[in-house]
Amino acid sequence: MADSVAEAARLPPSEALAFFRQKLNVPTTHWTNLWQAAHARGFMVAGAADLALVKDFRIAVDKAIAGKVTIQEFRKEFDAIVARHGWAHNGSPGWRSDLIFNVNVSMANAAGRYARMTTPEALEMYPYWMYRHNACPHPRPLHLAWDGTLLPANDPWFDTHFAPNGWRCHCEIVPVSRWMMRKRGWSVSERPALDLRPWRNPRTGQVIEVPAGIDPGFAYNPGKAWLSGRHPTSGRQFAQAGFLPRQMPDPHSPRRG
Repeated sequence: MADSVAEAARLPPSEALAFFRQKLNVPTTHWTNLWQAAHARGFMVAGAADLALVKDFRIAVDKAIAGKVTIQEFRKEFDAIVARHGWAHNGSPGWRSDLIFNVNVSMANAAGRYARMTTPEALEMYPYWMYRHNACPHPRPLHLAWDGTLLPANDPWFDTHFAPNGWRCHCEIVPVSRWMMRKRGWSVSERPALDLRPWRNPRTGQVIEVPAGIDPGFAYNPGKAWLSGRHPTSGRQFAQAGFLPRQMPDPHSPRRG
């Protein structure tokens, strides 16, 4: 058993499953149909427009987050689901299954860590958070630059930079105590500039601003979005809030065919 909040925050948290299991299944035609914080309440696989297909992927992803299957086993389940539904997807099977596995597991674990790190007890013990870049084959320059950034836990920078901050991002946010600050001679960092860049949605042509260094769609805090309770919880509310295009089927409506 972990003997500190810091150690607990690094474990695969039980809250990760709670985060994932409260999601609504959402059929989509494109990865931008569900945008940023809406992922905290909706589960999708880009291009999986059939609800039965989404449900099967959800079962497989649930097992991945629970640690019941390895990525190699998940690849086999992915192949079986695709064959069963006759789904024509973009990208090679290995690339696509790895992406689905990595994004869902990493985002669920991030939400779980946030839940643990924001309890009153945790914030009392660890009132600061640090951005840590973990070793990877192809590091992003800005993620390396953010490594060691130390800010109060309630700093708004973490609303957009609570890792992971992109596809296959290995960064994480770790809690820091006052004792650690004193012992290691650390001090609060200057908040990195929020350098917004225009990005054009390839599906709609809409131009939105995305923080530099963050992949489009990742500039949000999954745990905060989940726990805030301010995001839609039904298919109709998703559509009304603009998270789904009007032509997408309501997941609660009867399916034909």
